[in-house]
Amino acid sequence: MPVNSSSQDSSFRGEILAGFLAPHPPHLVYGENPPQNKPRSQGGWENLRWAYQQCREKIKALKPDVILVHSPHWQTVVGHHVLHVPHLSGLSVDPIFPHLFQYEFSMDVDVELASAIAEEAIQEGLLAKKMTNPQFRVDYGTIVSLHMLNPDWDIPVVGISANNSPYYFSHDVAQDQMIKLGRATQKAIEKTGRRAVLAASNTLSHLHFDREPDCPEDMSQEHVFSHAQYLYDMRVIELMRQGNLDELMAILPDFMEKTFAEVKAGSLVWMLAAMGFPTMPAQIHGYGTVIGTGNVVAEWDLTTARVAEVLTR
Repeated sequence: MPVNSSSQDSSFRGEILAGFLAPHPPHLVYGENPPQNKPRSQGGWENLRWAYQQCREKIKALKPDVILVHSPHWQTVVGHHVLHVPHLSGLSVDPIFPHLFQYEFSMDVDVELASAIAEEAIQEGLLAKKMTNPQFRVDYGTIVSLHMLNPDWDIPVVGISANNSPYYFSHDVAQDQMIKLGRATQKAIEKTGRRAVLAASNTLSHLHFDREPDCPEDMSQEHVFSHAQYLYDMRVIELMRQGNLDELMAILPDFMEKTFAEVKAGSLVWMLAAMGFPTMPAQIHGYGTVIGTGNVVAEWDLTTARVAEVLTR
């Protein structure tokens, strides 16, 4: 059910429990054959799908009040938008892979938290709006990441758009906006008393093939787009494993430029900023390619970091 203010203790200071780098290739839902998706497959991309299974188990154990997702495929030109309809449902079709993804979605939205995020974003000097269209067709990036993290759909969500306009100016301007949006998200979570999980819905390297095999799930045809792209993915992942976010942030513009990395949409920086740029090592659940793109499923468990901090005091 949707979360409302009566279900929360107003004296409780909310917190971010964990963050997940949650790539959204529709192939992963297609390979899983859930009842919501019309196309049927013979499997495929198991390394990524099994990686997500570990994340699902963690989320069930954490029992969050809400899952927030920032998606590159809800693109807005003017401002940062948040889903603000208590319940959304309908059919979402991937415009590039309609033969793989025709998904009947149904989600509850935490509109109180969404309002708080918009208000805090405005306080940060950003332009933010609430999406109040009850017929809104939710983008496949949002849906794929949420399905792969929680296929039961029994946890309310907040969806956040990707405002691409700042990138017309510079990567620095764009990343600065995402840091502010992450900070606004963190403040809103604290003020509303939510126990939240964050999901950055993007791949790493994003150069990909323009043809697919007759059988899309034929894994003998699946491989990385180029060795250079693979090496840069591994460099980024190693920095995550080291907890070296200073260097990661420093190389992101070059990574975006050379691999067309989807982190350009800001999802990863938004999540890291909301978590306060944790120096803890990320847990890498799995890496794999989808039509040549590089995808990693990664986790930052902030509850473990807090316990470790208490024990060392």
